[in-house]
Amino acid sequence: MASRLSLPIEKETCPMTQPTRLSSTSSATLYSKYSMKSFILATRRFSTFRFKNKVGDVEQQSGSAQSLDSGSIFITGGKDNTKVRQRECYTFRCPIGYPRLAAFNASEQNFMQYRGFSYIHNRLLLRLQANIQALEAELEEIDQFHDSLDDAKTRLRSQDLDNAACRNEKKNGERTREDILGDLTAKILQYDELLIKSRELVSFQRPTKRDYQSVRYWFHNVAPLVDEEQEYITWKEDIITLRHGREWAGFDGLVEECLHKVNCRLIRWLFCTDDQKRKSSDKRIYYFSPSRVAKLVNLLITAVIFSLLAAPVLGMYRLSNFKKTEAIFAAIGVLMVFTLLFAAAMSLLTKARRHELFAASAAYCAVLVVFIGSTNFA
Repeated sequence: MASRLSLPIEKETCPMTQPTRLSSTSSATLYSKYSMKSFILATRRFSTFRFKNKVGDVEQQSGSAQSLDSGSIFITGGKDNTKVRQRECYTFRCPIGYPRLAAFNASEQNFMQYRGFSYIHNRLLLRLQANIQALEAELEEIDQFHDSLDDAKTRLRSQDLDNAACRNEKKNGERTREDILGDLTAKILQYDELLIKSRELVSFQRPTKRDYQSVRYWFHNVAPLVDEEQEYITWKEDIITLRHGREWAGFDGLVEECLHKVNCRLIRWLFCTDDQKRKSSDKRIYYFSPSRVAKLVNLLITAVIFSLLAAPVLGMYRLSNFKKTEAIFAAIGVLMVFTLLFAAAMSLLTKARRHELFAASAAYCAVLVVFIGSTNFA
């Protein structure tokens, strides 16, 4: 579960229009709410993401930010006298540039977003594949050549004889089978290593839309790098995150978004721990406890499951009291509707696979069918 963070957007550096109101955001949501008209105008004006910050503006931001806190970046306190890393110090005490960008990425797991360079991996794989294929053809050619000679056929049957013959050929400056196999060994090891790494890279998660917007809006405001080097964030399709996916990632995001929109003192009291409150001295910046948000999500899912089990049972029991033939058809209709709702809930609230979704829906339907059969319908 992602921690929650509310961070205001710097108005001077954002290329869009001024926000309609100050918005609080999560660690996976760092954005400012603009009016629809302003957003349309900005979209027409900027076809691609552009960084407009000047070096002087960035240096001025850095100088003003240094005054936030001149003490240690580790704040000690709370009931257990524990240390936390205060976000303002952690970010703004670092010099502008890669130090500040590294501090920002390390401040929250959702911000650990980097390019995967999938195109480069495939280009290198194709290059090594072509080299190996050429060496394979060369090896096949020399094997066929030695097989065609009566006095060289024994080389293919004895490794010692072939090694001795290769040493004699090397003295004459000829390319031998041993040279080809040596080149193949080096190339195939590089190819296998890169192939395995590329497969692992494919399994990396893509950042969610809110996580990506969080990092991108931070680049809007701070612009820690020169324009050419910070444009890597615009390669959205090539960006990967180091954070693992969650079982109920979609529903978690909806719950976090609702907590963000409510954003009152009671919400922060319920979902922010003492250590997380001490992470930031800015009242507009706050973190939500991942464990507490996870408990809320589990509670909501439990309530949904209980409702889907209790509601059809109560409804069909009520229908059984009418003592009419039409009641059995109404009960079957209730069964079909709630089975559909159960399947939809499984699909939306969890990441169940297709066969798991089918099995769970079949078991749910079987329970309701047994209840209909055991109920005294006239």
